Amino acid sequence: MVVVPRGLLLSKGSSAKPKGFSEDPEARRAIELKAMSAVMAAERALGNEPEDVSARKIGYDIASFDPDTNHMRFIEVKGRIDSADTVMLTRQEIITSLHEPEKFILAIVQVKEGFTAAPRYVRGALDSREPPFDQNAIQFDIKKLLARAVAPGELS
Repeated sequence: MVVVPRGLLLSKGSSAKPKGFSEDPEARRAIELKAMSAVMAAERALGNEPEDVSARKIGYDIASFDPDTNHMRFIEVKGRIDSADTVMLTRQEIITSLHEPEKFILAIVQVKEGFTAAPRYVRGALDSREPPFDQNAIQFDIKKLLARAVAPGELS
């Protein structure tokens, strides 16, 4: 058996820029929770009534009722580290965006050094077709999504 000190392994690691997917499940969960909190706060600031439905796995994380319009908003929240260049969306999330484009919102929340930026909202269908059955998720270019994004209060 060969024992290699952890510090040596870490020091020999790649110096490439991270792609934004944390291999640490605790760090990933912390980013997700910060993002959810930021979107819930943004929805409340708009006068909406958000509810966390993420445990239901129904294609979005927050169901938010807008009492002014009497409509629901289906918000899928993606928390990403600031250096991330992609966002992963599941097949179910994409299908939900296609079936409910007027209600569906992708909320992107970038997190840098533990602090969240203001959420950015992308409304509508995220693709033009349903993914094939053998495709569980699709990666989207975060810069292209953010180019379509607006602040929560700017949605029409």
